[in-house]
Amino acid sequence: MKKILALVLLSGGLDSALAAKLVLDQGIDLIGIQFTSPFCLCNQGGKCHAAAIAINLGIPYKMVPKGEEYFKIIRNPKFGYGSGMNPCIDCRIFILKKAAAIAKNVGAEFLVTGEVLGQRPMSQYLQALKIIDRETGLAGKILRPLSAKLLAETEPEKNGWVDREKLLAIEGRSRKPQLAMAKEFSVNDYACAAGGCLLTVEQFARKLKDLFQRKEKITFNDIGLLKLGRHFRYHQNRIIVGRDHGENEALRKLKLKADYILEVPNISSPVTILQGPKTKTAIRLAARLTARYSDNQTKRVTVKYGRTKPVKKIIVSPAPQLLTARLNLSL
Repeated sequence: MKKILALVLLSGGLDSALAAKLVLDQGIDLIGIQFTSPFCLCNQGGKCHAAAIAINLGIPYKMVPKGEEYFKIIRNPKFGYGSGMNPCIDCRIFILKKAAAIAKNVGAEFLVTGEVLGQRPMSQYLQALKIIDRETGLAGKILRPLSAKLLAETEPEKNGWVDREKLLAIEGRSRKPQLAMAKEFSVNDYACAAGGCLLTVEQFARKLKDLFQRKEKITFNDIGLLKLGRHFRYHQNRIIVGRDHGENEALRKLKLKADYILEVPNISSPVTILQGPKTKTAIRLAARLTARYSDNQTKRVTVKYGRTKPVKKIIVSPAPQLLTARLNLSL
């Protein structure tokens, strides 16, 4: 008989690893696909768990970036947001459509995911799964092995490629069944289940929403800056203040040509980026914020600033706590 090939979406978490294992054990060939974005927290500790899972399972693996087109989905999701700026249903539709195109190119007959019925409040309840199947045009072509017995029979089952009796009926948010399976199958190299997306983090979502309101075209550079430092909004200005040496160096690299850079010379100081109109008021405010988070303890602080390098000088008093709290987007 001809070997059947399927595509499995690997997140790096336990559920997708177990789903892949269940399908592999039924003699199906798999290719692992991981969709990445700058909002992904899947590579915990600097390690790509999806790649490690693929290696442990002995299957080919490919990393696929969602690309800047994904920003359009976040800006205006058809099915709305979750707890933050996370468009979970639209996100699933987006990546499953991409996965279907890849499957067609490689000759894969169906898709496999680690979705568990009722586990995630926005995208994994029954109605949401039906919406996803309908909007992608993939009804019957997505196998969800961990909850398959609770869902409608799929084409892989109807065609006899996969034995439905060997699939599972896991439901709800408890992780006990999966943890027991992980022990049984010796699956131990996976990412923590708690939080995998920056879009669900309230502070980050607030900064992203502010960015969308102020800027039409969003780039990876913009998102990179959102992940660094303390962010302050003053009218048309965004002021980003580094919190440590690593962030300071990253801010230097991500600074745009039009941005100003500020720092307090000769002492431990944050690097500050000033975006927007370079008015005297904005420069003074950015300088005061830089002074506040520097190690200078005096009431009058010299701050250097400039477009390419901080060469000009301004003397300011550090910004008071009340002002920083009022302007801070990160709180």
